[in-house]
Amino acid sequence: MSKLSLLDLAFFVAESDASPKHVAGLLIFKKPPKAGAAFVKDLYQAYLGFTDVKPPFNRVIQFSLTAMPRWKELDHVDLTQYIFYHKLARGDNDRRALYRFVSQLHTPRLDRSRPLWEVHVIDGLPDGGFALYQKMHHAVADGVTMARWTAQGFSANAEDLGLRPIWTVKHGVDGVARTRLRQEMIKSAWAQAASNGKRLLGIGRLAAMLLLESVKLTKNAIALPFVASADTPLTGQVTAGRQFATAAVSMERVNRIRQRTRSTLNHVALTCVDAALHRYLKDQGVQLARPITIQMPVNLRQEGEKTAGNKIGIVQVELSAATDDPYVRLRNIGFSLRNVRTMIDSVAPEAIESYTLITGVFGQIAEMLHLSNQLPPTGNTLVSNVPGPATTLFLKGARMLEMHPISTLPPSNLLNITLFSYAGELYFGLIATDALPHLERLGDYLVEAFTELETSVRDAHA
Repeated sequence: MSKLSLLDLAFFVAESDASPKHVAGLLIFKKPPKAGAAFVKDLYQAYLGFTDVKPPFNRVIQFSLTAMPRWKELDHVDLTQYIFYHKLARGDNDRRALYRFVSQLHTPRLDRSRPLWEVHVIDGLPDGGFALYQKMHHAVADGVTMARWTAQGFSANAEDLGLRPIWTVKHGVDGVARTRLRQEMIKSAWAQAASNGKRLLGIGRLAAMLLLESVKLTKNAIALPFVASADTPLTGQVTAGRQFATAAVSMERVNRIRQRTRSTLNHVALTCVDAALHRYLKDQGVQLARPITIQMPVNLRQEGEKTAGNKIGIVQVELSAATDDPYVRLRNIGFSLRNVRTMIDSVAPEAIESYTLITGVFGQIAEMLHLSNQLPPTGNTLVSNVPGPATTLFLKGARMLEMHPISTLPPSNLLNITLFSYAGELYFGLIATDALPHLERLGDYLVEAFTELETSVRDAHA
């Protein structure tokens, strides 16, 4: 058995029927030329034949009253309980119908008595299309890890017809590396003491930054938690029921803006998110008195580290002050993100993890006590960026057209936005409770905001 980290455990503690804690992906394909009508059903049947299930896909969580929960590996996994086939009805199989169906699949919790994953093969899309929806508990893998595992299961060219299902490849730390890691951990008690020292020092530094910001002696050194406006449809008590929408822009257009403005992808994407959210809130009759504050996950893994589980922190980022000029908005957000990056680089990753857990506990208590409609949220929404494959992938000759991320909702947030890049496109995956009105309209506003930013940058550099 292997223990959970505190962050992994937090996803179990925070989980409820109204707020399940799994991450997912929607992959859309086009059948290969001359593929028969049974191609997708045959793919599903072929999947069921790959019965050699590797960790972590054969692990079940074991809870105890006297010790930390642990993962236990099963000797046998019945794939019919984890892999499912669906066919959308003709006339109800367009993009809207697919998103509605995937939203239904994303709503229920995974059964903790079994390994915490599912794969759904969805047949019947128009023009020879089909889809895979796969989800996994957040305690097993974060979004970056799941994206990497997913890409490993597909081919780089259409001629490679072999299948490498995600559950047949052993992920995480292998036995040799695990032994070496264990030896390094027990080599010296001083190493752990040093880590704890860094954690305490980093927490102290973060606390000082927050104090200075709260008394207005600094500006955007770090955005404060729990100061975002609670009077918007974006926040409140998370309820059951989900809806899903997307938006997409080409990476070529994104990179053109980046080159002209010396910006990062996050700068450009968050500029569009900020403008789209303001337009969406205006539709709902909401005018914010202060900038939108987002929660932003940051990857705390060292370069080359490919462990399973979660190694992320979540920090608050204040976006732009109110403006009608997209270029000014881009500059303001760039300023905020540079300050956040400086803050992250100045403290130990352990301190960011502790800060994430501390702020998360307050939000979770409010949600468990059903006080999220009365208390201020940690932020207005959560926005993350998950890098995906740069080149096109294939599945038994079928071209993968799109990859869409579908995440979970943090306490008090009714909307989560995940950025995902794949094969020259930047996708925005929007997951929300079904209480949030007109989610698809927010997707349209994201595309409009990008076009406006593109025009503003072109005019400024003309």
